[in-house]
Parts: sequence; structure tokens; C-alpha cells
Amino acid sequence: MDPHIRFTSTRLADGRELVYVDDSEPYVSGAATRRLDDPRPLRDRFAPVPGPDGMTVPVVGPQMRRDPLTGDWIPMATHRMDRTFLPAADACPLCPAKPGAAYSDGEIPDTDYDVAVFENRFPALLQVPGHEAGGDGTTLVDDEPLWQARPAAGRCEVVVFSSDHDASFADLSPRRARTIVDTWAQRTQALSALPGVEQVFCFENRGREIGVTLPHPHGQIYALPYVTPRTQAMLGQAAAHRERTGRSLLRDVLDAERRAGTRVVLESTHWTAYVPAAARWPVEVHLAPHRDVPDLPALDDDERDDLAVTYLELLRRLDRFFVDPVSGASIPLPYIAGWHQAVVGPGRDLGRLHLQVFSVLRAPGKLKYLAGVESGMAAWISDTTPERIAARLQELGSQEVGSGGARPREAGA
Repeated sequence: MDPHIRFTSTRLADGRELVYVDDSEPYVSGAATRRLDDPRPLRDRFAPVPGPDGMTVPVVGPQMRRDPLTGDWIPMATHRMDRTFLPAADACPLCPAKPGAAYSDGEIPDTDYDVAVFENRFPALLQVPGHEAGGDGTTLVDDEPLWQARPAAGRCEVVVFSSDHDASFADLSPRRARTIVDTWAQRTQALSALPGVEQVFCFENRGREIGVTLPHPHGQIYALPYVTPRTQAMLGQAAAHRERTGRSLLRDVLDAERRAGTRVVLESTHWTAYVPAAARWPVEVHLAPHRDVPDLPALDDDERDDLAVTYLELLRRLDRFFVDPVSGASIPLPYIAGWHQAVVGPGRDLGRLHLQVFSVLRAPGKLKYLAGVESGMAAWISDTTPERIAARLQELGSQEVGSGGARPREAGA
């Protein structure tokens, strides 16, 4: 962990946790502290609420139900229908408080911050006291054994990357990117220790095309009370590969991509970015460490420093992937970037840290819609080839990258 950052935890008016992550003075040294009180008149989120008969009843968190056809758990988060949707810039709840204002409905009470983390006000997963995850909490829908239900007892956090409403992750300095890497690592470690949590997923959604409801630069972290379907599938493949070969599947994939070189788009001392040989999205890149590590907390200082520089170069290159055919200007890429980490419990030894960045944009002004066979059968059909995606990213990195170690990889190199 970088000694030049400081984590300061407090509570918002409704009881949710807020953590300031500072990398600037006078806050790192403790000479000053961000505003810790929240002046909003919010009700305690776990306080009893009025029932249909007017009597108060305990708060009940979201429920998740198991699909007997697939085994997938599906959280039912109906309260998220009322979450904030594309607010005006002067009403964004992720912006700092306005100096001198008596009250605003922002989530961060100070008038400035470096990075901030807080529990989502509209979470899909929530640990309500007395309704924790686990076998004892399993119930049946309509008393039918086929339909199991459990509390969706996890945690959802928001990570705000900058106080600048108009910035993006790619605009950040390597110093700030390193702060965010340390934040992801610290929160992964803290959330993995919560009771019932089986997987921690750090991710960023960027762009309206992805469905982003708050354009302010931010990401999220889900502490899940189950292992997600994609991770389950990956663990199954990894277990079968180990049974056959005695080796790590994700290690072998990285080594194979580096040997081939065809789809490698960026290399640094500690990281390699490549378009996977079976990429399914119109734009997709994986970024993996050279050393075998299970998760973000396991990265050492050199790997974190290198990641901050390499990831920024990758994002900036992705933002130049598409060009407006009329103006010639680059089109900021809508994307999802998510960290695949080892699970908390059984199967942890099969995991290996890597980042997946992908976009639904298949051409300027054209989105990839998941229709018929893809949505209905999860049978993917790619609109391009991984080699074409890689060639474009290699072209964008043809000039030598500045200090920091990341360098482009030419096709066939």
C-alpha cells in the first residue's frame, strides 16, 4: 500500500459508510481532515418503516431467487427503479458540496476530495442486520422446493475517481490512478472479510450507451453473496484444465497470447494487454499481470505503479479507437471495465487476477444489440475478429509510450 495516501472513514446521515482516500496535502499527513459530518436530514436506513396498516415494521433487504433451470441467483432490487437518473451537472450527487451551501443532496459532504468511496444509496445487495446470507436464511417462493430464495445480503459501494464532474479515468494522472488501484485493493480486502461474501467485483461503467445514470467519473464494487455465472463457468474450465494438465488455465492463456504476439497490444515490465483469441465484443481487451496473483491486494508496489501507467495508456488508446467520419474527431469509447479476482472460498486457488475492458460500440453511431440467439440462448456471434481489434490498437500505439515502461506491441512481434 502506498504510504502517501490516507483512508478516513465516517458515516453519512443514514448510516452508510463513507471513506475519503486522500493523496494530497494537508490531508495525507493528517494536518487537515475532510468534512466528516453529513448535514442531510436522512432517515436511518435500517430504522423501522410504516407498514400497510400504519404500524412500523422492520426493514427488509432485497431478496435473490435461484433459477432452477440454470442455478443462477437473481437479486430482486425493485427499489433501484427510483435511483437518480442523469441529473443536471449542478445537481450531481457525486460532486463535492458547494462552498457555503447550507444543504444539498450530495453524497460527499466536503467541498473537495481526491477519491471517495461510499455505500450505494440504492444498492442491489444489502446486508440488513438479522438478514445475513447463508443456508439458514433460505426460504421457498410459494412454498415450492424448486424456487429457493435468500437475502441478497452483500454490499454495493461507489468509488468516485475525481471531484471534477467532466473528467474521465483516462484524464487522471498516474499518481491518482495509483491511488485508485490502492483503493480497489483495500476495499477488496475489507469486503472479502464480510460474512457471507463469496466474490468481490470492482468495475466501471462509462458512457450512456452502457446505461450509465451518473456521468461523473466513478466506478462500483459489488461484494456478492454468491459466485457469479461467468465466474462459475471460468472456474469449471480452470478445474478441468488443471485436471488434464496440472497447470493454471489463466496462466497458460497469458503465456499463449504472449508467444503468439498477434493480439498483444501493450506490454510493460509487469503487465500485458491483449485481445483474447475468442473475443466476443466489438472492442475487447484483457490486461493481466505477469506474476501469478489471485487478486488486487496481492499486487506489490512495483506492479501497482506499473498498472497505473499501463492502464491509463490502454484507456487513452481505446478512446481513439473510433473516429467520427464527418469531423474526424475521436469518439470517447463507452465501455465496461471489470476486475476478475479469485473468489473468497472454494475455487480460490483456480483464480488469477485480470482486467476485462469491452464496449458495445461496433462502429461510430452503431451499437451491438444482443438479439435472438445471443439474448435467448447466450450463443455469441462476433461482428469482427480479434485480430482486427488488435491491429487497430497496435496502430494507435505505434509511437513509443512515454516514461513509465508501457510500450506498444506490433503485430507479429
